[in-house]
Amino acid sequence: MNNNDEKYLREAIREAEQSVKNGGGPFGAVLVKNDEVIARSGNTVTLEYDPTAHAEVNVIRQGGKKLQTFDLKGTVLYASCEPCPMCLGAIYWANIDRVVYAASREEAANAGFRDAMIYTELALPPTQRHLPHCHLPLQERSKPFIKWEEKINKTPY
Repeated sequence: MNNNDEKYLREAIREAEQSVKNGGGPFGAVLVKNDEVIARSGNTVTLEYDPTAHAEVNVIRQGGKKLQTFDLKGTVLYASCEPCPMCLGAIYWANIDRVVYAASREEAANAGFRDAMIYTELALPPTQRHLPHCHLPLQERSKPFIKWEEKINKTPY
């Protein structure tokens, strides 16, 4: 923990409260770099008709645009609630240094959110998940990877 964790976490909670007031979900996030807020957002899933518009994903998108990079190394994400599996994946892909959150996934579940079910599903082999998965290994499945490996001027991520 650092000296400003409580300050920024309270800002994330205020974003969550504002989100509810605006008709969104009860989640908020703030992205900070060098003690400066880079991005802030509430959950806009229902407002934008976008199931990926979680507060954490929203600030990652905003932060990348503001900093002109997809690599958010050096940032801290403050979230009003423990990030769901989708947001956690986005946080890892963005190379965010640290996550500080207030409410737990259990508290989200008690409020009616399905995070726990998704965490459980992800731990299962694909063939045992409730959402049917079918692995169809077509012969040409590796062509995009081969083209990627051959590309000279690619941007690794």
